[in-house]
Amino acid sequence: MPPTNVCLIGAGRAGALHATNVHRYVPDARMTAIVDDDAARAADVAAGLDAKPFATLAAAIAGADIDAVVIATPTFTHRDLAVEALEAGLHVFCEKPMALSAAECDDMSHAAAAAGRVLQIGYVRRYQPEFVEAFARIANGDIGDVTMVKSLTRGPGLPPAWAHDIALSNGMLAEVNSHCFDTVRWMTGSEVTRVYAEVANHKGERNGITVEGFYDTAVVTLRFASDAVGVVDGVCPAQYGYDARVEVIGTEGLITIGDTLGMPVLTCVDRSVGGTRPVHKTWPERFSWGYVHEITGFVDAVRGGEMNGPDGVDGKRAVEIVVAANRSWQETRPVELVGAAA
Repeated sequence: MPPTNVCLIGAGRAGALHATNVHRYVPDARMTAIVDDDAARAADVAAGLDAKPFATLAAAIAGADIDAVVIATPTFTHRDLAVEALEAGLHVFCEKPMALSAAECDDMSHAAAAAGRVLQIGYVRRYQPEFVEAFARIANGDIGDVTMVKSLTRGPGLPPAWAHDIALSNGMLAEVNSHCFDTVRWMTGSEVTRVYAEVANHKGERNGITVEGFYDTAVVTLRFASDAVGVVDGVCPAQYGYDARVEVIGTEGLITIGDTLGMPVLTCVDRSVGGTRPVHKTWPERFSWGYVHEITGFVDAVRGGEMNGPDGVDGKRAVEIVVAANRSWQETRPVELVGAAA
């Protein structure tokens, strides 16, 4: 079978990481096209991967041999790009969050079903080894029935400028914490039925952000159909580093996933201040192997293997939670998720 030809749409940090991982780690695939409206950026990424740069997906479809696309563009573009690719007969890997609304998610899933193509959503934690191991232990019953789950994500830098506007991004709860919402659904095996959110803006003014509705700190409480409860929190920017941790409590025990330490190294120089240990600095560092396994799994599914990654339903559920959480803090009340089932 010939290699799977992949087109990257969006040559920013996340997109370039996916393209590099395909090039380095997936022998059954090759990058043939890079799409970005910044011509210089597209050309720069393409040059290192022996791919062709294009300004639009339509131009790439016409000018390159493509079997699948990786979408790593701003959230408000996901629906249209995914539908365009699927209707052209291409498989789609779409970075999280899937889209801005449940209706947009449905459009993407319906297009994938009509085309008979793979639609996978970029929830990398489902591929990170320690998260996979924890899920296996929970599924095995090692801690009994899940009663509580806590997940946090704190990013060291500001999100991109477009993401400051909640109308274009759904805010930090989508851009940062959608990973958390997918993780807690995955770990509990249950749907979220009610959310209550509190948010705050502590650093926006000092960073020159004046967009209405911007927040950089959030806490969301969750109720699940299984009767488990949960908490998700987020901070962005959190200057101390990149932090992603999960705690799952069951009737018979506890599982914790992750820590703040970047590597098991302790530096002791001045005894008056004690030792120092490095922390995770960035998300590509924290989830480096998860990103490799994620894109490898996508290519395997494209080539006829089992599709076992997060799909359109998973993407839609996370979007629904985000939308409900935003509504909660805006209306200062708990919000029910209609139709959620265990």
